[in-house]
Amino acid sequence: MTTLRLLSAAGVLGETALNETGAVSRPTSPLRSRVAYAAAHVVPRVHADNTPGRPADIDWDATLAFRRNVYSWGLGVADAMDTAQRNMGLDAAATRELIARSAQVAREEGGSVVVGVNTDHVEEAHITLSEVIDAYRSQLQFAEEQGAGPVLMASRHLARAAEGPEDYRRVYRAVLESATAPVVLHWLGTAFDPELSGYFGAEDWPAAAEVLLDIIAENPGRIAGVKMSLLDAESEISVRARLPEGVRMFTGDDFNYVSLIGGDDIGQGDAHSDALLGAFAAITPVASAAIQALDAGDAAAYLRILGPTEELSRQVFAAPTFYYKTGVAFLAWLNGHQPAFQMVGGLHSARSLPHLSRIVELANASLALEHPELARERWHGMLRLNGLDA
Repeated sequence: MTTLRLLSAAGVLGETALNETGAVSRPTSPLRSRVAYAAAHVVPRVHADNTPGRPADIDWDATLAFRRNVYSWGLGVADAMDTAQRNMGLDAAATRELIARSAQVAREEGGSVVVGVNTDHVEEAHITLSEVIDAYRSQLQFAEEQGAGPVLMASRHLARAAEGPEDYRRVYRAVLESATAPVVLHWLGTAFDPELSGYFGAEDWPAAAEVLLDIIAENPGRIAGVKMSLLDAESEISVRARLPEGVRMFTGDDFNYVSLIGGDDIGQGDAHSDALLGAFAAITPVASAAIQALDAGDAAAYLRILGPTEELSRQVFAAPTFYYKTGVAFLAWLNGHQPAFQMVGGLHSARSLPHLSRIVELANASLALEHPELARERWHGMLRLNGLDA
C-alpha cells in the first residue's frame, strides 16, 4: 500500500493510504444545469524577485495553461479577482496584462471569462466619490475593450469615501450607466478583506442587502448577476430569493457551496445558485464531474462527488481567510499545474506546514489529487526540505 506522510499541528508525523484519483472525465458537451466559473490564480516565474512589495513577475505560460485546463473541464474562468491576488501582490500593470491575455485565451478556447473591475490602480488611499466613479469607469472600459465580462468588485476606495447607503447608490448608478452590457456585482465580506467593513452602508448583512437590492432594482437590465462572498448561507439564500428574474446568484461561499449550488435539485430549497468560486480552481475536475452529474439528473452522484470537497475547501479558506490563495496555489503545484510552490509577493509562506498537510490529507480523501503519485512526491520532497523525514 502506498502511503502519504502527514504532519500534525504538534509536529508529529503520521501516515495515511494514498487514494487513486477519482473516476472523472472531461465533458463532451457544454455544462447545462449550472453556470460555473473557477476564480483562477497566477503563477510567478520561479527565478523572479516575487518578494513582498515587488511588482508581480508572472510565468505567463503556466498561468494561461491553467486557464486552458479550466476550460477543458467545461467551466468558465473568473480572472483578475481576489484569487489572482488583487490587493495582495498583483499590481495594476500586471492586472491589465492578465485581463488582456486571459481574454485572448478565452477567445482561443471558446470559453467564458469574466474579470474584476475595481479602483485599485489609483495609488492614493483616499479619493472622492467622483474619483471613485472615474476609476471604476476606466477599468470597466478596459475590460469591455478586451471582450471580457465585467465583475464590479467591492472597492476599498468606496468603502473609505462613502458616508452612507446613498453614496453607494450614486456610485453604482453612475458606473452601471457606463456599462455597454450587463455586469456582475461582487459583495466581498470582511473575512476576505477587512477593509471592506460596512460595505453598502451597513455593518449587518440584512441592512446592506437592502441597499444591494435597491441598486439592482434601480438599474434594470444592467446587472447579470450577483456574486456573494460572505461565507454565510443564510444571507445568500435570502438575497437569492429576492433577485429579479434574469439576475443570477453566483455563490462565492467556499464553506457552503454544495447545498447552495445543489439547491432544489438536492432538496435544498426551491432555487439554486450558480458558481463563481476560488474553490473551483482548486478542484476543477471534481467540480466539473459534479455538475455533469446534475446535468444527468443524478443528485446522489452530485453529492457523492462534490460533498467531500467542502471540508477541503473549509481548510483552504480557514481563518485568516484572505490567505486562502496560498492553498489554491499549493494544490495547483501538487496537481502539476505549476513548476514550483511559489506565489507573487512571497505569499506561499502565508500558511504553516501542518495547515498544508491537512490540505493534502483532505484532497486525498476527497479524490481531488489529479495525479496522486506526483502529489505524493512533491509533498514528501517539501517535508524533507523542511527537515522532516518523509
